[in-house]
Amino acid sequence: MVRPALVLLACLLFAANSLAQSLELTECRISAGPGAPSMKARCGTLVRPLDPDGSVPGEISLRVAVVSALNLSPRRDPLVPIAGGPGQGSVEFYAAYSHGFETVRRNRDILLVDQRGTGESSRMDCPVDDDLVEGQYSTELTIEYTNECLQQLPFDPRFFTTSVAVTDLEAVRVALGYPSLNLYGVSYGSRVAQHFARRYPSSTRTVILDGVVPPQVSLGPEIATKSQRAVDNILARCAEDPACNDAFPDVRATFRRIVAELRESPVTIDMPHPNTGRLEKRVFGQSELAVAVRLLAYQPNSIALLPMLIHEAGAGNFVPLGSQFMMTMTAMRDTLSLGMHNAVMCTEDRPFYDSAAIDYDGIARTFMGIMQLKALEAICSVWPAGPIDPEFKTPLSTDLPVLLLSGDADPITPPRYAEMAATRLGNARHLIGKHQGHGQIAVGCNRRLVAEFVDSADPAAVDPDCLERSFVMPFFVNFSGPLP
Repeated sequence: MVRPALVLLACLLFAANSLAQSLELTECRISAGPGAPSMKARCGTLVRPLDPDGSVPGEISLRVAVVSALNLSPRRDPLVPIAGGPGQGSVEFYAAYSHGFETVRRNRDILLVDQRGTGESSRMDCPVDDDLVEGQYSTELTIEYTNECLQQLPFDPRFFTTSVAVTDLEAVRVALGYPSLNLYGVSYGSRVAQHFARRYPSSTRTVILDGVVPPQVSLGPEIATKSQRAVDNILARCAEDPACNDAFPDVRATFRRIVAELRESPVTIDMPHPNTGRLEKRVFGQSELAVAVRLLAYQPNSIALLPMLIHEAGAGNFVPLGSQFMMTMTAMRDTLSLGMHNAVMCTEDRPFYDSAAIDYDGIARTFMGIMQLKALEAICSVWPAGPIDPEFKTPLSTDLPVLLLSGDADPITPPRYAEMAATRLGNARHLIGKHQGHGQIAVGCNRRLVAEFVDSADPAAVDPDCLERSFVMPFFVNFSGPLP
């Protein structure tokens, strides 16, 4: 007779073995995209259930890459960069910003996992319509396009949320035999890192949150007003800078004027396509301006261009801003997975909006206007929501070592967001870069500070004095650059 206890033990061992899949890695090369320089890595594919709970059949494939440590005897716990978006693949993100992680890589492997639905992990994508992205379509046409997108997706879109994705990362950790992970999450990736640490605290050694999205904040309603505030601050800084103010007098008034003019009547311009160089006629209106200006406000190097490009537009030359718009849209098509983006936004953000508290009139007065928010609301009216863990929208409560990084000029995740995320963190430190934008890993001495934090697993051991010496790009006064 077989004893019940032995049967139970056999079942538990079978379940454990089914979770601990093996993952073979072979030599490969990764890059930030076609035409970009490549680097050595070891790559593999992990097959995962579409629905980890098993209610819905199907499987997906995860792309995994490991960039080996420079040290021949590395520490056993790797660093895991998690990309933002939502919708960007972590492999391409790391390849683009690898210089920011080289100090950490001296002693640790870099573990890269394209989150399900992004990169080469069963990518969930639809053709991106330039106008739909900024909501120029009517609600009816936006819904029509969204339904067409849903029909083209290769998998059930419900199972591409953060709550599902963190189970994949844990499965990769087990398959590769790492005892624990050091998490680095930027922008939306900070949301993933926080939830992984919540769900798998024993698998987490340290957490770095860069451009922090606090769990309790639903992205969307504040984007336009925060972006307006960031641009206002940039232009005010130009007015206080003698060289910038002399070159572009009253640039704030110029910006208000071109926003009003484009809202009333878009212009048609001839501009070279960023890929082909061929001249194309393009309509440039408020929505195109919103895309160009918002993304220019993300990074210090592009912030330095903003007053000059606004001044040029005020003089009737919209080609530079139009080129920025076209480059942004091209980059979005190449890097962002729209299906995964919608799966996250329509499960984790839009359902938690308090419509009565949203200042629609105030949003409409910003340079971005109301249409992006309205478009998201239309998309999510038909997009199916997926699994979300019950505690997902509450601040992470942990004594794990956490380092938070912010830029005080960040137009999307300001320093106060990091403070909101830190309300229940018992072992955390928040570093703020002056006149810095969105994402701090490659700014100044941050790469060294992050490496020191990961090595020590102690936020108090980090000395941030070097941040005072971080370079801030001076404003361009013409197309040749800043004054000497």
